[in-house]
Amino acid sequence: MSHTLGAEMVANVHSVLVQAGDAVEPDTMVVLLESMKMEIPVLAEVKGRVREIAVSPGDSIQEGDVIAVIDT
Repeated sequence: MSHTLGAEMVANVHSVLVQAGDAVEPDTMVVLLESMKMEIPVLAEVKGRVREIAVSPGDSIQEGDVIAVIDT
């Protein structure tokens, strides 16, 4: 099975903290977003392995955009 992390708001990708193949636990910070001069961490919600990171630093993302896919 896989779990998709999606953007909850319009933001810019500040940094990507994991790579495809990395193991993650719930609450592992996957990406750091920036919106209105605030930093917003995006955390893994499940235990698994990162299959895909769909964003890069500097990207502008919209609500609902896929950030990462995690295989559980």
